[in-house]
Amino acid sequence: MSESVSLPALGESVTEGTVTRWLKNVGDTVEVDEPLLEVSTDKVDTEIPSPVAGVIEAILVQEDETVEVGTALVTIGDGSGAGAAAAEEPAPAAEPAAAEPAPAAEHEPAPAAAPAPAAEPAPAAAPAAAPAPAAAPAPAAAPAAAPAPAAAPAPAAAPAAAPAPAAPAAPAPAAASTAAAGGVVNSGYVTPLVRRLANQHGVDLSTVTGTGVGGRIRKEDVLQAQSAGGATESPAVPTVQVSELRGTSKAMSRLRKVVAERAVASMQGTAQLTSVVEVDVTKVAALRTAVKDEFLAKTGNKLSFLPFFALAASEALQTYPIINATVDGDQIVYPETENLAIAVDTERGLLTPVIRNSGSKSIAELGAEIADLAQRTRDNKLQPDELSGGTFTLTNTGSRGALFDTPIVFLPQSAILGTGIVTKKPVVVTVDGADAIAIRSTVYLALSYDHRIIDGADAARFLVQVKNRLEAGDFRGSLGI
Repeated sequence: MSESVSLPALGESVTEGTVTRWLKNVGDTVEVDEPLLEVSTDKVDTEIPSPVAGVIEAILVQEDETVEVGTALVTIGDGSGAGAAAAEEPAPAAEPAAAEPAPAAEHEPAPAAAPAPAAEPAPAAAPAAAPAPAAAPAPAAAPAAAPAPAAAPAPAAAPAAAPAPAAPAAPAPAAASTAAAGGVVNSGYVTPLVRRLANQHGVDLSTVTGTGVGGRIRKEDVLQAQSAGGATESPAVPTVQVSELRGTSKAMSRLRKVVAERAVASMQGTAQLTSVVEVDVTKVAALRTAVKDEFLAKTGNKLSFLPFFALAASEALQTYPIINATVDGDQIVYPETENLAIAVDTERGLLTPVIRNSGSKSIAELGAEIADLAQRTRDNKLQPDELSGGTFTLTNTGSRGALFDTPIVFLPQSAILGTGIVTKKPVVVTVDGADAIAIRSTVYLALSYDHRIIDGADAARFLVQVKNRLEAGDFRGSLGI
């Protein structure tokens, strides 16, 4: 008995999705809750799990095809339907190929020719292949041995036919060897970024076990392999890593199309500009160093600068709600809470999960939510609603080494704060009324905003409050540990 799996509702406003990749093929066995395919929507990329256990009998929607919620995607049965189809398919090819059993026996690497003669001369092998449709291509070696006694009745042919009963068990190791050789596990899941990182650290990707979605090898897996001693350092002389995308072209993903459309619409529909301040975060850096071990022990999360920036920004939004406001026609709407969207860099593109009511949370709470949302965003584990409802965005471009940038405001929000890299440099400071040069930790904060409702003075007041809060460094009472 077969059952169809349909595209489920992936959020209140999600009405359709695009199949980006099938994780299973026709004939594959699946368990309950095992991922079947990846789907991309306007809000999130996610996996669709199987609601039943069985065998894939038919894939009804192809990759890159967009369908509405409720559309049947795949048919799963008990294996009888798929097995019958698999058994019937080699039959037509068996008759014309039956006259040439000897070349098939001599040339074992040609798996396509081997199953055809095996269907006729080996009656015992045919029932064995029927219940496992996926086994048809794999046990090529066993059927190839069957015609050998007929073509050359040498004594050596008898031992060759002996392993034939074990043919049904062969598909598992065959599949495993395919994956280990760079099939689904390694080749299909290694991005240029991860490949470049592996080359830089001398990590052999064929020895790395991926912990990402569907076995994808992530950068953390490469770094773990290096720290475990399975890698050698790169040569002292740097080499240029040439991307495999060089000289190629590819279609934009659904996520990239959505980001592109919204970015253009935002730039055309708003009047955007950026204001920048430089902030001395030496006191924050000293506090972070002093409490980071205790913070990690009590919360399980590392203490970065980002929760401090998030707290200072959330407090300033309460003082200057115009930065947190939205435009609705000729009305300015001031939200009741500060819902802070955090920009997360993923292999699929930039996504912005939301921390609800960030203005009421401590450093520990903000740090925990940032870590959780970032990890689940990269692992495709977010719910679509977790990507909506943001009133203000924080983007940490400093995590990639940038001093600062001029981030784009995405509608319906009216402002976005970019945080640059925290660096140490000589700064003129005043000590007891005298100027002196000292080494300080500094960062640039860049606020892009919609000039339709936010004036430069509003932006400056907001930035100065964030600056003063950070430079004071008085966050012990807000740590939450």
